[in-house]
Amino acid sequence: MKLAILSRGLNSYSTRRFKEAALQRDHTVKVLDTLKFAIDLQQGIPDLYFRQKPLSTYDAVLPRIGASITYYGTAVVRQFQEMDVFCANTAHGIINSRDKLRSLQILSRHHIGIPRTTFVRDKKDVLPAIKRVGGAPVVIKLIEGTQGIGVLLAESEKAAESIIELLQSQKQNVLIQKFVAESKGKDIRAFVVGDRVVAAMRRTAQGQEFRSNVHRGGIAEAVELDEKYQETAVRASQILGLRVAGVDMLEGANGPQIMEVNSSPGLEGIESCTELDVAGSVIDYISAQVDFPEIDIRQRLTVSKGYGVTEIYVPEGSNFVGVSIKDSTLTQKDINVLTLYRGNKVIPNPRSDRILEAEDKLLCFGKLESMREMIPSKTRRRRRPEVKELISDELGESSTENADED
Repeated sequence: MKLAILSRGLNSYSTRRFKEAALQRDHTVKVLDTLKFAIDLQQGIPDLYFRQKPLSTYDAVLPRIGASITYYGTAVVRQFQEMDVFCANTAHGIINSRDKLRSLQILSRHHIGIPRTTFVRDKKDVLPAIKRVGGAPVVIKLIEGTQGIGVLLAESEKAAESIIELLQSQKQNVLIQKFVAESKGKDIRAFVVGDRVVAAMRRTAQGQEFRSNVHRGGIAEAVELDEKYQETAVRASQILGLRVAGVDMLEGANGPQIMEVNSSPGLEGIESCTELDVAGSVIDYISAQVDFPEIDIRQRLTVSKGYGVTEIYVPEGSNFVGVSIKDSTLTQKDINVLTLYRGNKVIPNPRSDRILEAEDKLLCFGKLESMREMIPSKTRRRRRPEVKELISDELGESSTENADED
């Protein structure tokens, strides 16, 4: 395999370890500075130049895209994808994970534990938002901070209001997040490769510091994760579209709470404390994918005229409840069930004798016209009690205040 590692840190620990692991396995590997590429576009021939010369052929790419070059870096990765070169992480996945708000928005519609989070711009919304997440203390995060930078703990509502006002005055977008007190300055970093966790460590903050990042002085120890934590880490990575990821989780009272999913996780801390060859696991995975690559169904399946992918919800009282997939008439209508979502369980390629239950969600590929007829008209979502109490006040606002104008 000929592998390209996209990295600006040629001498960084992670880049060196990936290169070393590839060479140990007799692969050809080059470390290429992401900003030295030129992207050429013409009909039917996407191409790349590196240092003013046509790029030679590569079998796979391992992107290590820093936060400061997200836009250009993901453009380069996307170009490799269009050239049918396997990318360990896609541009889409990197973009999803890089923005904390975007990633939590995506995860929030799934049965994945996340801390209660809110995002506001209007000063009047700050105090109500703090109350909605459970009151002070709260964690305040910059949307694109890394390595614990831009993460602050506000012990009181007044302190939180002042911090948010200051950050917003500097044109910074911030999240307000529930402080998970039971985690006690600890978090879990799970290193996900493909569909499994290959290594995990618990990081513990030192002294008065509440951030447990190793870069902030946190102490790391190897841990064996139980099935729930492993499943949560893998699902979070897959939902965001990442194959190689560092998933940071808090140990909440009700189980794992996803803090962040990192598309370019570092190796030094986790390899040092676990003494595992994490770099080798990544290289082995990439090599296997080059031989037998996964296909992005979003691009492949939807090109068939009249066919596509959609999600079918099985509500209470549906004729499908208590019926097997085989007897549900789906196959007769030219509809194939790819995945069944039941609560926090994901059942890929479900058997035809699987009995459907109320509130199941079916990811299906088939004839769009047939699937469209099966989707019931959307009903208004049941509101939380505290939200219902505010409806009358909301309706009393003037139309000029609700206008979408600057």
